[in-house]
Amino acid sequence: MAVPHAEERPLLSVRDLTVTFRTGRGPVRAVDALTFSVRRGQTLGIVGESGSGKSVTSLAVLGLHTGAEVTGSIALDGRELVGLPEGELNRLRGRRMAMIFQDPLSSLHPYYTVGEQIAEHHRVHFGSRRAAARRRAVEMLGEVGIPEPARRAGEYPHQFSGGMRQRVMIAMALACEPELLIADEPTTALDVTVQAQILELIARLQQDRGLAVVMITHDLGVVARVAGEVLVMYGGRAAEQAPVDALFADPHHPYTRGLLDSLPRLDDTDDAPLRAIPGSPPSLLTPAPGCAFAPRCPRAAAAPPDERDRCATTRPEPTSAHGRLVACHFPQHAPAEARKGTP
Repeated sequence: MAVPHAEERPLLSVRDLTVTFRTGRGPVRAVDALTFSVRRGQTLGIVGESGSGKSVTSLAVLGLHTGAEVTGSIALDGRELVGLPEGELNRLRGRRMAMIFQDPLSSLHPYYTVGEQIAEHHRVHFGSRRAAARRRAVEMLGEVGIPEPARRAGEYPHQFSGGMRQRVMIAMALACEPELLIADEPTTALDVTVQAQILELIARLQQDRGLAVVMITHDLGVVARVAGEVLVMYGGRAAEQAPVDALFADPHHPYTRGLLDSLPRLDDTDDAPLRAIPGSPPSLLTPAPGCAFAPRCPRAAAAPPDERDRCATTRPEPTSAHGRLVACHFPQHAPAEARKGTP
């Protein structure tokens, strides 16, 4: 589900991506017929609740799933990745596409210095000598804002703060000059000030290098800050995709509206109740035949019986509505006066 852009071929093109895991209780379709694309220099934010399929999607792009059935198409600059031999994928990972994982402490090896780890990453892809690879590691640590990079390259991950470890992960991801960067919850467990620094760093590096960035997050504040376009996922499916300003000002899918309504507002009083989406996320073991959001949807609940039955029995396909794509039988376009004060 991608809003079309005619200027150039997307760097990353995902079409009808489905990721299924076989379990003792039956198949789990964690991602279901997902379609999107990302151009060079663009940041696509993918948002949704835990279990919506965001991280499964990012791992599928890099071919990191083991024991999962991946179907559909994932093309990097026109080259099909689904079904590509592992050796070919290894040459692309890090070199043309890279990922920042959400927990840098578990992603970095505790027994090697950060400089050794970045240098090894560079040596694998370029065959460079140890001295040249170390110089590149020091250069990258300096570029991501780590002070005294030559000295700190000789330190171990546990000697760095959470924010500095995330900078190390960014340095490692960009050491081989990839074209696509996937950031999976890159600001998780960081305080607000450090979060802002990391997001500003990613934005600066993207602008300097012309990167295509996929930002995976559950934090709508992160999306508003860095993304140009937003893909909202629910139950492994795409619910809505739109430019970030349009999505925040006028969400058309009831799930998107629920997410935005749950955000705290500056004009809330101290005793204002929390606004939550009622109900629970759908079971991926027994997916509903119709709209996955129907059991929690206020529009479906208030609709006449025949329309309510349609939501429960017929899966909505993504359609164009008011300049974006929405997978909803009854997308709502809010009038201008109703959008005043939208977060």
